[in-house]
Amino acid sequence: MTEPAEIVVLSGKGGTGKTSVAAAFADLSADAVFCDADVDAANLSLVLSPEELERHPFIASTKAFVDPSKCVECGLCKELCRFDAARPGKIDELSCEGCGLCSRVCPPGAIEMKPVVSGQWFISSTEKGPLVHARLEPGEENSGRLVALVRQKAREIAKNEARRLIITDGPPGIGCPVIASLSGAKAAVLVAEPSLTAIHDLNRVLSVCEQFGVPAYCVINKYDIHEDNSKQIEDLSGERFRVMGRIPFDEEVPRSMALGIPVTSRGGRAAESIKAIWDEVLGSVAGLPDTS
Repeated sequence: MTEPAEIVVLSGKGGTGKTSVAAAFADLSADAVFCDADVDAANLSLVLSPEELERHPFIASTKAFVDPSKCVECGLCKELCRFDAARPGKIDELSCEGCGLCSRVCPPGAIEMKPVVSGQWFISSTEKGPLVHARLEPGEENSGRLVALVRQKAREIAKNEARRLIITDGPPGIGCPVIASLSGAKAAVLVAEPSLTAIHDLNRVLSVCEQFGVPAYCVINKYDIHEDNSKQIEDLSGERFRVMGRIPFDEEVPRSMALGIPVTSRGGRAAESIKAIWDEVLGSVAGLPDTS
C-alpha cells in the first residue's frame, strides 16, 4: 500500500494566514485527509464545518489530589511546592504541574497522584474529506504528544480509505508542537507575511525544517502590503526553500473567514492565487496529478 504524502502548513509566527491557506487547500482537494495539529488553538474546524463522528479523551498528565480524611494539615506540602499549588488540605489543580513531590513527602500519605484528562481529540467528516482535530484543556501542557496522536490517526484513516494526501494545519512557532508536526512529513509549506517579525520567524522555522530534513516551500501572503519586504523573502530563497507563490491582500479572505467558509469557495484575487499554488503543491511537492 502506497504511503500517503503529508503536507504540513506552518508559519514561524501566528496570524500570517496559515489556517486560511490550509483550509483553502482542503477545499481544493479531492483525495485527502485533513489534520489540525494546532491543538492549543485549533480552528480549522471553524472553516471546514465538520460533523463530529468520534470523540475521545486525551490523558497525558497526573495531578495531586488530597484525601481530607487523612490530611493532618502539617503544611509540609505548601512549604515544598515550588509552584505554589499546595495548601493544607487542598491542591490548586490549575497551578499543579504534576511533579509528585508532595505525594512523596506527605507524612500521612494523604496526597495521591491521579491521571487527569488533558484534552479531547475528534474524528469528523467534512464535505471534502475526514478531519482529525483536538482541543487541549486550558493550562495543560503541549509537549507534542497530542499533535503526534492526531497525525497518527489521520495517517491511519488515509491508509484505510486509500487517500493519497494528508493536509496538516500545523502550530505556529518553532517549539515541541512544531517538531511533532514535522517528523515524517513529505514537505512543509511555510506561510509568511511581508513584515520584519515574520521574516525573522520564517528563518527560525526554516532552520527547524532543515534540521529534520523536511523540504520547505514558501507562500508569501498579502505580499502587496509591503513589496520591499516581500522581495526580501524572495531573496532568501534558493537552496533553502522555493517561493511557490504570492497571495495578494484581498478583503474576500476575512469575509470568508467570518462566514466560516474557505476563501476558494467564494472566489477573488486571493482565491485565484491559492488555486495556482495548490497546483504547485500537487505537482511539485506531493508528486500527485491534479484531481481537484
